[in-house]
Amino acid sequence: MTWAQSYPKSDEPALEQIAGFVASPLWQALCGFVETGCGAAPQVAYSMCSGAPGWNVKYKKGGRSLCVLYPREGFFTCLVCVGAREEVGAGLLLPGCCAYTRALFEKAGPVNGTRWLMMDVTSADILEDAKRLISLRAGQKGR
Repeated sequence: MTWAQSYPKSDEPALEQIAGFVASPLWQALCGFVETGCGAAPQVAYSMCSGAPGWNVKYKKGGRSLCVLYPREGFFTCLVCVGAREEVGAGLLLPGCCAYTRALFEKAGPVNGTRWLMMDVTSADILEDAKRLISLRAGQKGR
C-alpha cells in the first residue's frame, strides 16, 4: 500500500505514524537536526502534487521553507530548494558531497533561478548532504 493510500486526505497522520511508516533512523536524524539545529517546527500538510501526493512534513524558519519531507516505505525524499541566494554557497559545498548529490544538483538545472533537489535519503552520506543544504538554506555557516 502506498503512503497516499495509507493516509488519505481525510486522515491526517501523527508525526509518530509518519516515522513508523518510513521506518528509517535517517528520518529521526534529519527531523531532529532541523528541529534542534535550525529551530524549525514540523508542519504536517497534504499535497495534491502528482509527483508526490499525500501527507508530508514541512519545515520553515521565519516564513522561509527549509525543506519538505515526503514519506516513503523504508526511506524518505527530502526536497531542498537552492535559490539564487544559496547558489554560490551550494557550489562551495558540492565538492564535499557524495556523487549522488552532485549528480542530482547538476541534473536539477535552475527553473526561475531555483534548483529543486528531490533527494532520496537512503544513506548516511545523503543525509549529511541534506543537512548541509538545509543549513545553507537556514542561513547557517559551517554545518
